[in-house]
Amino acid sequence: MRVLIAIDDSKFSQEALCRVAKQIRPQGSEIRILHVVQPIAMIPIPQMDARYAPEIQRQVEEARGLVERAALALRDSGFKVETAVEKGDIRVTIVDTAAEWPADLIVVGSHGRTGLPRLLLGSVAEFVARNAPCSVEIVRTLTQKP
Repeated sequence: MRVLIAIDDSKFSQEALCRVAKQIRPQGSEIRILHVVQPIAMIPIPQMDARYAPEIQRQVEEARGLVERAALALRDSGFKVETAVEKGDIRVTIVDTAAEWPADLIVVGSHGRTGLPRLLLGSVAEFVARNAPCSVEIVRTLTQKP
């Protein structure tokens, strides 16, 4: 089974990684851990390009560390793991990566936003579930409200 785990630097992604480790058997499984760096402007503005490039490069380097730390934990559990850091629209890149690899399952954590924050920020998990070429597991961490 080929499992694509899309992560960011959140507790929701950590929960998704833990869920994979608990539910998937390492034997015969291939895991790809993906982090997508989304530039603020998808079309570079020439005047900003020289100053903007170092910020994107810093984000890519941080992302490489993030996916490698996640991979190490799964490798220690016996999984065959590879990592990827891509630049682009997060939602589209996850779906495209799953199609190109090809994945049997995509696992994403859900921030559980509702209302206006969901409308403004969009839902990566919802977009992936609606457009993925394979099954999708959305891992939601339950939070207690006061």
